[in-house]
Amino acid sequence: MLTNPVLVSVLVMCILCLLKVNVLLTIMISALVAGLMSGFTLGDTMNHLVGGMGGQSNTALSYVLLGALAVGIYQTGLATILARKVEKMVGKSGTIFLLILAGIACCSQNIVPIHIAFIPILVPPLLAVMNDLKLDRRGAACALTFGLKAPYIAIPAGFGLIFQGIIADNLKLNGMTIDPSSIWSYMLVPGAGMLMGLLIAIFITYRKPRIYEDRPVAMDSSASDGMVTDHFTMQHLGAGLGALSAFGVQLATGSLPLGALVGLLIMICFKAIPFKGMDDTMNGGIRLMGFIAFVMLVASGYGSVIRESGGVAVIVAASAELVGGSKLAGAIIMLLVGLLVTMGIGTSFGTIPIIATIYVPLCMTLGISPAGTAILVGVAGALGDAGSPASDSTLGPTSGLNADGQHDHIWDTCVPTFMHYNIPLIIFGTIGALMYS
Repeated sequence: MLTNPVLVSVLVMCILCLLKVNVLLTIMISALVAGLMSGFTLGDTMNHLVGGMGGQSNTALSYVLLGALAVGIYQTGLATILARKVEKMVGKSGTIFLLILAGIACCSQNIVPIHIAFIPILVPPLLAVMNDLKLDRRGAACALTFGLKAPYIAIPAGFGLIFQGIIADNLKLNGMTIDPSSIWSYMLVPGAGMLMGLLIAIFITYRKPRIYEDRPVAMDSSASDGMVTDHFTMQHLGAGLGALSAFGVQLATGSLPLGALVGLLIMICFKAIPFKGMDDTMNGGIRLMGFIAFVMLVASGYGSVIRESGGVAVIVAASAELVGGSKLAGAIIMLLVGLLVTMGIGTSFGTIPIIATIYVPLCMTLGISPAGTAILVGVAGALGDAGSPASDSTLGPTSGLNADGQHDHIWDTCVPTFMHYNIPLIIFGTIGALMYS
């Protein structure tokens, strides 16, 4: 077990990240470790890594185009006007600000399911507000990650409907039937754990003021010279229509890159993005989101190497042997395995089919009910989404909060979200599984 390629690789990734080794290099090194320990040659490992990168190509392209859209909106001053209105609304209360931020993030999963698309547009202009409030951005990272994760766990709408449908489908494929419409009621228990983690982060852990420098954000560009004004202009109208069109096209077609492209074209037509300034806008988008996009690509390749290694199946099978006949031990071990797998793969939705194959028969053997099994499979899949260096639930918040270069991805996003969400999910997931069994 100690030589399992997945286990060793994820541990290497966590250690290198905590030592502040570049995230992109960390994921590549971890992939090489997993491949070599699985008996692959260096060449085969790199082929699996590069071949698997296509799994996130849509997301990566979306990130870059959304970055350009965010830069264009920022250059018109529309986002700055919105930031000033938010500042007036929250007054001097950093707590209210963080709760509003968490609420907006929740809406991006269910009411208007655009996931992280709002972050590069809304968050960078709000950094000045956060600085005035002396907000600890680690609290903001926790607020954003809560909104990106908790709704799909506990609310049967938008991404939550998809996630809970995947749980029901995979339980059925492995011989256990459950009503998909009932899963959300069981998942409220781990959802309550996440809510508790959010409240602890906002009201206790990150309540103390933290000072940041007033620096220009990555969106600043010469293309914006003379355009920013408090008066509503045709450029502001174009920026607003561009943003709304981007979200509308995405909802209608299911394609976020297409939505972002349509939004950019509308902004160009309304001269919100000057024709001569297109290069500056696109370059600004790459500066803002390009690194995150590449991390997502390499993370997808890393997930491919892990799957090809066969180490996941070995871990799951070994965990089944350790359980004995104890429901408590079984629940804890299954959740810890889910944490390990999702930390490596970086996708909660993609983890469920991998673990359900073993978890469902094991739960049936232990006498755990379909409701308890749904909780274990769902929480095991979601665990690690917060805290993983390769997850969009952490990369998204970092992309906005680090727009001025003062927010570290690992220590300011991954570590805080890991502590405040993964630990409560393990505790409340175990309680929920046993409570419904």
